[in-house]
Amino acid sequence: MNKLLRYGSVFLLFVAFIFIRFFERDLFYDVFMDFYKGNYYQKPIPDIPFYSTLFTLALRYLTNTLISLLVLYLFFLKKSVIKFALFLYGFVFLILMAAFAFLINDFQPDYYFATFYVRRFLIQPLLIILLLPAFYYQHKIKK
Repeated sequence: MNKLLRYGSVFLLFVAFIFIRFFERDLFYDVFMDFYKGNYYQKPIPDIPFYSTLFTLALRYLTNTLISLLVLYLFFLKKSVIKFALFLYGFVFLILMAAFAFLINDFQPDYYFATFYVRRFLIQPLLIILLLPAFYYQHKIKK
């Protein structure tokens, strides 16, 4: 595959991340989007549909994961990179979704801060920011 086409595709995938962020209200149902704006410690606890919230959060994580895996594949063209990243994404998903489910099951002011950050890690493509430089560094060391 042509390098220009590969890196152009990587750029378009990063634009897809921006698109998801820009249209997040239209694409994904999230009761916490409005709750965490402003001083949320003074707001009443929102009505949280448990399964719907978990499903849409998982759908957003899956969407970001698929785009991230495509970025990693186009950047490195190695299946071993994808296998490791897929394992890591799956492991992080299980841990964070379990933590999020626990936190919203008994949602109270003591959990607001933790819920905010667990949710933030699930909805933002943060792992690609860590994995891309890490794999690049590993690739450079091997050369």
